[in-house]
Amino acid sequence: MPRMPRWQLQNPLQAVMFDCDGTLCMIEGIDELARLTNTENEVAALTEEAMGKSGINPDLYRKRMNLVMPSETQTLALGRGYCQQQSPDSHAVIRILQRLNKSLFILSAGLKPAVAILGEHLSIPRNHIYAVDVSFDPNGNYKNFDDTSPLTRAQGKCDIAKMLMKQYPSIAHIGDGMNDVVVRDLVTRFIGYGGAYYRQSIAELCQFYLKTKSFAALLPLLLTQDEANQLTADEKTLYNKGLTTIKNGEMDFNDSPSVDPHNS
Repeated sequence: MPRMPRWQLQNPLQAVMFDCDGTLCMIEGIDELARLTNTENEVAALTEEAMGKSGINPDLYRKRMNLVMPSETQTLALGRGYCQQQSPDSHAVIRILQRLNKSLFILSAGLKPAVAILGEHLSIPRNHIYAVDVSFDPNGNYKNFDDTSPLTRAQGKCDIAKMLMKQYPSIAHIGDGMNDVVVRDLVTRFIGYGGAYYRQSIAELCQFYLKTKSFAALLPLLLTQDEANQLTADEKTLYNKGLTTIKNGEMDFNDSPSVDPHNS
């Protein structure tokens, strides 16, 4: 009988949390909105500071929103853009997790009206979507964002994960930025995603770091062997694609990841 890989989960996960921008989809929403106001360079620099170094904070969040000031029409169009720019194989992986009765959540510092459109597209319940609310005036012009949202703070996803873990003690999280790494030592399994935006600073903090776009390699890391044995033929093909990705070195394994500066 073949020996199970050392990274194979022994016990099933109850739930999986996903970041949105740069993880479930290949774009950073706020940067896309910034292109409409010719502020993309300023906004992209702030985004990279938050994602790769400092983590998000209310002051940085407000600076970006004041530069972009997205209308309701632009925000909803971004949601449709998320659906069109999904990371390869993400929809199929999510369908498999749902069929295996995993509860799925989106945790995002993105704008909730846009993230909710992606959530609906993926059949993730609206009450499983955590993002930053935004308000518009009667003409659909930008008014403000919810600056009380925990997701505008560096530890926000950690706070939400702790809340969810009261119901789902065995939970995983997949994300691409410093705001995601904060949950690393809290959850059962954390996987860094570098398929859209490779960040060495994040890779060094992750036990598992995916360097290619396809979500297929997440399947072997999120399922037990018993669950893998329950897959249909088509699902098994995707699972095996993920195994090949891992064997080809597109997943970094780090037994001693660096200390997370936000948890030190």
